[in-house]
Amino acid sequence: MTTLALSKRGSVTLPPNLRRKLGLDKLRNPMVLVEERDGGLFLQPAVALPVRDLPKSRIKAWIARDEAEMKAFQAAKPETK
Repeated sequence: MTTLALSKRGSVTLPPNLRRKLGLDKLRNPMVLVEERDGGLFLQPAVALPVRDLPKSRIKAWIARDEAEMKAFQAAKPETK
């Protein structure tokens, strides 16, 4: 466990040993995903890929999933007039 200072702007600086442990020191533009869990924050390494590098089948699957979720959401919400 490590205690880190939070700047007035909300920035946190990860110490070098943590950056090395997560492999963030080897990346040109390191990023982390921040997820709120049980009243705390969970950080994990992230990568950004250009959309052109993603398989078209994956993109189509994401679109189909999003459309199905939107359809279910619209069916579940009460109509307001």
